[in-house]
Amino acid sequence: MKKVAKSAREKKEEKIQSLAEKFKKAKTLTFADYRGLSANQIATLRSKIKASGGEMLVEKNTLISLALKDSGHKLGKTEDPEGTLLTGPTATILSYEDEIAPIKETAQSNKEIGLPSFKFGFFGLDFLNSQGLESLSKIPGRDALHAKLVGSLSSPIYGVVGVLSANLRNLVYALDQIQKKKGA
Repeated sequence: MKKVAKSAREKKEEKIQSLAEKFKKAKTLTFADYRGLSANQIATLRSKIKASGGEMLVEKNTLISLALKDSGHKLGKTEDPEGTLLTGPTATILSYEDEIAPIKETAQSNKEIGLPSFKFGFFGLDFLNSQGLESLSKIPGRDALHAKLVGSLSSPIYGVVGVLSANLRNLVYALDQIQKKKGA
């Protein structure tokens, strides 16, 4: 049986479908300009993002644009009036588990070496500009937020326990004073 080679167009269509499926599955999408990063720095960033539950891809901007349309993410005239967001080298950072962790890793890399810089992104289907992504990267991690929630829920309980135990303590103190008076 002879294998039929796929045309370039068929390969691109498959790539667009694959990207669109990944975009639909991702909780957040981040697009960053990676111009200036060395191959080693890209590999390091890619491994950090993977460890935090995400994936970093480098694809052609036209394929990214078509996959965004197929996945329901809107990048229209209101989000990109000049049509310049998807120009130049673009890394796509997908978050599958923790919505913010891969964005935080990218921001940490930017803080350490000055690259990559955020272009835009999506939180679910909501568009985020570069400032929105910067703000999102400053939110504490999931574990820190869980710890704050547990702390804020448990502190009123400790207050109630303190108030209830104070009444018992006062009762014991009063009984002790009565016993001392009768014993003296």
